[in-house]
Amino acid sequence: MMKQMTYPDDRTAGPSPVAKGVVRHQRVDGHGRIVFSRFGISDLYQRAPCRLLFPDGEKEDFPLAVLLTTSGGLTGGDRICFDMRVAEGARGTVTTQAAEKLYRVLPGDPDIRIDTRIEVAHGGIAEWLAQEAILFDRSRLRRTVDVDLMGDARMLGVELTMFGRDAMGERFATGLLHDGWRVRRDGRLIWADALHLDGDCTTQAALPFGFGEARAIATLIYAGPDAATHIELARTLAPAPHGGATCINDILILRLINSDAMALRAAAVHALSALRAATIGAPTRLPAVWTC
Repeated sequence: MMKQMTYPDDRTAGPSPVAKGVVRHQRVDGHGRIVFSRFGISDLYQRAPCRLLFPDGEKEDFPLAVLLTTSGGLTGGDRICFDMRVAEGARGTVTTQAAEKLYRVLPGDPDIRIDTRIEVAHGGIAEWLAQEAILFDRSRLRRTVDVDLMGDARMLGVELTMFGRDAMGERFATGLLHDGWRVRRDGRLIWADALHLDGDCTTQAALPFGFGEARAIATLIYAGPDAATHIELARTLAPAPHGGATCINDILILRLINSDAMALRAAAVHALSALRAATIGAPTRLPAVWTC
């Protein structure tokens, strides 16, 4: 149940808002920041509900941080911002603890915002492995991923979105999804992409140029000077009719869709496992939080 709090308003005269029955919902404004250097983590900041945990990994793993939100989900007016920086020659992986739940937004409330910013210096490698975001009906989400790469920096990232919870018979039928990517190298924009659904999302998604019967979608990208050499692998990992792959401006882009959300997740895990080994020399297995 959503928690409610009542606040006095000094700008009004007469009876207090408590007496008038004025109620405002509690909202969150979380922020997390982490900097990976060649010697470990050189900077860390977290503001509730964002928290970063550091589980033990295997010897061959990149330094790993697990991002979680302690609020148990997000709703109207909630904001989350996360900054990841990888210093020159460093390595770093950030994943999320579990699926992020995006609940319905009340009429008149601001949209949910999730903004991720990733900066990678020359010679650095970053992994952004976000687990799925689950959209409940009448949710309104604006999500962005902004990536800034310097020199020959490389980055592997993924975002998954599920339109409701099939196991519970829930569907994301109406609401907003605005999902935007921006990738820059040496300050120059080299890839921009945005998905926008607003209003009757079921009808829009079912159009011939939409998603058909898909209940979940995923975008995987690898940005690196050698991206084009992995295009054939990418096409085997995202075959038609449930996927596709292309390469532009040294960015490898894979799209996956499926009418079965768990099948899409399994396909994304398989693709990520193969890509991280081929492109950045990481182990084929994903961090344990993806499977526990």
